[in-house]
Amino acid sequence: MKEQKYHLYLSDDEYRRVLQSLIRLKNSLITQGRYTDGARDVLCKVLKANKSKLKIKYI
Repeated sequence: MKEQKYHLYLSDDEYRRVLQSLIRLKNSLITQGRYTDGARDVLCKVLKANKSKLKIKYI
C-alpha cells in the first residue's frame, strides 16, 4: 500500500517554531526515559524537506 504524501507550507517563523517544538519534545521524552523514535523521525523529515519559496498573489 502506498503512503500518502502531505505538503506543508510554512513561513520562516513557523518552520523555526516547528523545529524548536520537536526538539523540546525529544528532550522531554529523553528525560522521561521514553523512546524518541517518533519525534526523531519527524524531525529528520522536516529537516530533509525541500524548501521552496512561494509567491502568494492576493486578488
